[in-house]
Amino acid sequence: MAQPSPDHKARQPFLARPGVRRFAPFVLITAVALIFIFENRSDVEIRLLVPIVTMPLWGALLIAWALGMLACVFTVRRRASRHSR
Repeated sequence: MAQPSPDHKARQPFLARPGVRRFAPFVLITAVALIFIFENRSDVEIRLLVPIVTMPLWGALLIAWALGMLACVFTVRRRASRHSR
């Protein structure tokens, strides 16, 4: 029987990998947020500086969620590029 070479890494379980452990909470929070967003279907009036816009609440929540995700992506990329120097 062939012995594995000493530099051969043992396979880690899927949930023990660092990438999965960082990504799993994101997926869970995103799923809960999207369920919350799409369950709120009533119409709301939103004041955008001067005009008042009537739209479904799920649309307003989805826009706010997307803007938050966009801000998070830019923050993480900026932090990663700052640490790589």
